[in-house]
Amino acid sequence: MAEPWLSADDIDAHLGATKDTVYAWIAEKGMPDHKLGRLWKFQTSEVDDWIRSGRAADGSHDSRPRAE
Repeated sequence: MAEPWLSADDIDAHLGATKDTVYAWIAEKGMPDHKLGRLWKFQTSEVDDWIRSGRAADGSHDSRPRAE
């Protein structure tokens, strides 16, 4: 059976992140996505592999406040 395509709302719920964070990860960190017209679609397996690879933590963008 084929893996279902998830919406941005579905993937942010899956990751426990905000939609703004998901869009920032797409733009700044290369989060795997597929754009269909105006809709963003995601495969859970691709996103999970991307997270596990450590690429979500790479780079300068971090949506969480830093403790100093």
